[in-house]
Amino acid sequence: MNKHNALDNNLPLSGIRVLEMGQLIAGPFAGQLLAAYGADVVKIEPPGRGDPLRSWRALDAEGTSYWWRSIARNKKSLTLDLSKPAGCDIARDLIMQSDVVLENFRPGRMETWGLGPEVFATSHPQLIYTRVSGYGQDGPYASKPGFASACEAVAGLRYLNGHPGEKPVRMNLSLGDSIAGMHAAMGVLLALVARMRPGGTGQSVDVSIMESVFNMMEGVLPEFAGGGVVREPSGSTVTGIVPTNTYRCSDGRFIVIGGNGDSIFQRLMRAIGQPDMASDFRLADNRGRVEHEPMIDEVLAAWSESVCSVEALRVLDDADVPAGPVNSIADIVNDEQFKARGVFEQVEVGGEMRTVSAVHPKLSASATRNDWAGPELGAHTVEVLRDWLNADEAQIALWQEQKLV
Repeated sequence: MNKHNALDNNLPLSGIRVLEMGQLIAGPFAGQLLAAYGADVVKIEPPGRGDPLRSWRALDAEGTSYWWRSIARNKKSLTLDLSKPAGCDIARDLIMQSDVVLENFRPGRMETWGLGPEVFATSHPQLIYTRVSGYGQDGPYASKPGFASACEAVAGLRYLNGHPGEKPVRMNLSLGDSIAGMHAAMGVLLALVARMRPGGTGQSVDVSIMESVFNMMEGVLPEFAGGGVVREPSGSTVTGIVPTNTYRCSDGRFIVIGGNGDSIFQRLMRAIGQPDMASDFRLADNRGRVEHEPMIDEVLAAWSESVCSVEALRVLDDADVPAGPVNSIADIVNDEQFKARGVFEQVEVGGEMRTVSAVHPKLSASATRNDWAGPELGAHTVEVLRDWLNADEAQIALWQEQKLV
């Protein structure tokens, strides 16, 4: 473990050096999480253009993505031209000073630069080499481009998302990338723990978007393997659990009602003025409710349409029935629970305060940090080369003259 920087014992990953080599979402999201908990994360970016995410989606007045300021929080930006052998030499030296390498290039790219994990097996056996790709480092799909959109489909998520008989839909998010990023961060933490044990060493962490998504598929596999059941898309419901659905209220807003526990269902029916259904022996357990799902759903939809969303949620809350509004981000920023939990944080960008989401989970005895927003391209190049490689001004000036950094 590198101890070059002063440790902050209140940050659980303080003193851990992470070299982030990659772009866009999956790897950088893992880097964001590690940085928030104290890791010294240095992000390598190509000179001139940087990570493409800098210019994705909504842009601020300077032409930089709002998203970039969030996902690159607490990271240091170092520009390095990996298309040149001398640039790869610098990267190799940086890796030798790292606890963790985090990369999400297509499998084989790091090897073409002479930076694959086998290069460091002997020279840096404590290195944790974390790789995020679409389909993993081996297998027949390994060389395919691995975007979350395709991997979510291959892993079965898209098959289930939508209404029966209609075109599968996606969430308006790159969900697979974020799920893979969380698995990558977990893999790094597991490898760090393993390295701390007597005789522990570094190792490679192989994360695929496909498998990360498939890991979220609950009972789909055992149900098929054991019972031959192929779970199908089910619209806004969940197959085999009743009632749980989305309903429109009289003010046009949607709410979700999850009344699928036996006693909860009874409270729900009484609360909406259906005491006979609450005591109906046919609906006493989930199996019976599944058999009568259309009837239950029709009753709940009719009740919801008769009241506004605020009143509906009040009635359900009073009856201790799980329910909630379908919130947009405009609703969320005003939600009292989000505010009470400290979900929103402020970062400063050019004298202006920006709102970003805090990281999760919360630790009772350890802090997270929110020191700076996603930096300008190359903002920390000189600092990192000096601190990590002990490079002097003459050496840095030479690299700059050679357009390596």
